[in-house]
Amino acid sequence: MLSKTATKILSRTELPCFQETCSHLISFCNSKSLRQGVCIHSPIIKLGFQDHLYLNNNLLSLYSKCFTLDYARQFFDEMPYRDVVSWTGILSAYVKHEKHEEALGMFQEMMGSGPCPNEFTFSSVLRAYSALGEFSYGKCIHGCVIKHGFESNQILGSVLIDLYSKYGSIEEACRLFICVDNGDVVSWTTMISSLVQAGKWSQALRIYIDLIKAGVYPNEFTFVKVLAAAGFLGLKHGKVVHAHLIVFGVELNLVVKTALVHMYFKCQRMDDAVRISKLTPESDRFLWTAILSGLAQNLKLREAVVAFQEMEASGILSNNFTYLSILNACSLILSLDLGRQIHARVIMAGLEDDVPVGNALVDMYMKCSHEVKDGLRVFKGMESRDVISWTSLIAGLSEHGFHQDCSDSYMEMTASGLQPNSVTLSIILRSCRAAKSASQLLKLHGHVIKTNADHDIVVSNALVDAYAGNERVDDAWHLIRNMSQRDARTYTGLATRLNQMGHHEMALHVINHMFNDDIKMDGYSMAGFLSASAGLNSVETGTQLHSYSVKSGLGSFISVSNGLVSFYGKCGLTHDAERAFAEISEPDIVSWNGLISVLAAYGHISSALSAFDDMRLTGIKPDSVTFLLVLFTCTHGGLADMGLEYFNSMKEMHGIEPQLDHYVCLFDLLGRAGRLEEAMEILETMPIKPNASIYKTLLAACKVHRIVPLGEDIARRGLKLDPSDPAFNLILANLYDSSGRPDLAAMIRRSARDKGSSLQQRSCSSHPMCENLGSLTT
Repeated sequence: MLSKTATKILSRTELPCFQETCSHLISFCNSKSLRQGVCIHSPIIKLGFQDHLYLNNNLLSLYSKCFTLDYARQFFDEMPYRDVVSWTGILSAYVKHEKHEEALGMFQEMMGSGPCPNEFTFSSVLRAYSALGEFSYGKCIHGCVIKHGFESNQILGSVLIDLYSKYGSIEEACRLFICVDNGDVVSWTTMISSLVQAGKWSQALRIYIDLIKAGVYPNEFTFVKVLAAAGFLGLKHGKVVHAHLIVFGVELNLVVKTALVHMYFKCQRMDDAVRISKLTPESDRFLWTAILSGLAQNLKLREAVVAFQEMEASGILSNNFTYLSILNACSLILSLDLGRQIHARVIMAGLEDDVPVGNALVDMYMKCSHEVKDGLRVFKGMESRDVISWTSLIAGLSEHGFHQDCSDSYMEMTASGLQPNSVTLSIILRSCRAAKSASQLLKLHGHVIKTNADHDIVVSNALVDAYAGNERVDDAWHLIRNMSQRDARTYTGLATRLNQMGHHEMALHVINHMFNDDIKMDGYSMAGFLSASAGLNSVETGTQLHSYSVKSGLGSFISVSNGLVSFYGKCGLTHDAERAFAEISEPDIVSWNGLISVLAAYGHISSALSAFDDMRLTGIKPDSVTFLLVLFTCTHGGLADMGLEYFNSMKEMHGIEPQLDHYVCLFDLLGRAGRLEEAMEILETMPIKPNASIYKTLLAACKVHRIVPLGEDIARRGLKLDPSDPAFNLILANLYDSSGRPDLAAMIRRSARDKGSSLQQRSCSSHPMCENLGSLTT
């Protein structure tokens, strides 16, 4: 024990030194987030330093960083004195722990107790309001910031820029950025990030260039945002940013490497992306997810599965984002088998209740399966659903043609309290167009107006498309005239529907309206106008559009290239069509189908079949349309055996189930070749129920080859299926004429003429032809 004299001497000489030592130790531990720093708390109390405000503020910060929020709050409540640093410290702790409402409550308490807030206080409060989505209150705090003279503060400038940009006020965010005095790299990066999030990628790059000119050195976070913008703008920009990254000597850590991988995948440079990912040995879940997502988006499913296996072999466990990437890939290439396997893995990982994963499963099943039951089962099994869940379900029902169920699901979603977003509304409007439901369309339009959703250009474009698709062209034009904003899609949708209605000249007039609105054509609108030119057989207009596409750079769009092949082909300019195809750097399935169609239509049978072989050699998998074209080619080339071989290969080699259209082509092929017995064998064993077109095709073949008994049997079957179709009467009468039985032909024609439309109301069993067919002989 020290004597009283010794204690007095220590107090006069050593205590101030010890107090300073404590201050240094706590500051050091605070800066390094070292828990051991709280060991000094006890000697501070014993030596009577508990009233020292500087020490207490450092201890409060240490408790906030290294221990629970409850410990920090308890220490704060026990502090005998508090200043603005103390209050800001506890406020910041609440915000970091995402206790935003409690943070704002502390701010109200602070304002009532006297200390004047500083820039750090306002920063925490603004972050809390931003996280809560309380934009209006955030604007009020902005007013307080100005009132206290902090409007040009760099710290607050960054926070305010982030606040305004999150809620769509990009122009206000830009004005704030200009007002910030000598903005630091954080302010610049925040502004760039805001523009990237708003989809203003060119503007983001311009701000980055201004940053360089201002002499501010970008950091790794700056480059992450700039690389994201460059990924959308193209490889040229991405390479420049990559070069800057090297010039500035930024370390290739995992964050930067992941951003580079994202950028190169976005620019479809798969090899460069994979090479970058292997430049350093470090990897984490985010990098692997970027690789999987990039491969999936570029339809490299096999490589994505291999990467998935490599990731798990490296010891990095899959999470919901990993499974999302693979499931999205399955949806893109319609791989149901792999989707089912990933679903099993999701269940094993215990992620079946994860909402985004559940949404991806609903989307995958709806897109990949021929039925909706699997998608419905996943949807009904979800414990909680968001607007994306319902949108995936509604989209799936619409694509499968269940338009009433689609409408019912939409009503159920809104009844549950969830508000549809622009995607949901555009999908349900598309369903109204497909169902030709004008009444439902009018109801939805009323809801759109009531909720002010018509201010969204995506919804407005969907409305235009829906009205035009319901052949209400005047209403579509009225909508367009009243839209506050229009883009290329506005006019593309209208032109497409006009083409489908055969109003090709009206579709071409849309070009003038785009020009008056100073809206440039895109690849889709150009393809639509080329289709209109083909419909009018207007070579002059089409060639002018071709010239414009070359000058404007639209010729590189695959939709435009495919449109040119189709246009020249429909106008009979087969050599020009072949030349347009040859100029496509990477033809897709639509390109090849267009070429085969042109060649087959003008009797170039061997060239069409050679094109089919060339397509397969390039690795393009044929689809159902391809086989329709091939069967048509074989039919008109008299190649029955080859056509039958192609038909059989559909399912056996390519996994494509033949549909009714394929069977119609097959029966036409066999019928023209006189192989009707073979055709009838296929008819009896085909897995789907024949329709009237098949019977008419076979009946026409019987007429050509004058086979009356079989023709009568086929006519009977056809009329049983569709008694109101007059084609059966006409073809059968012609069959009797060509077979030397004009009396029977006259009877059929007279019966049809006498009964007129009343025949259409009667059943097949009471049809005069059916009554007489049993007794008629040749």
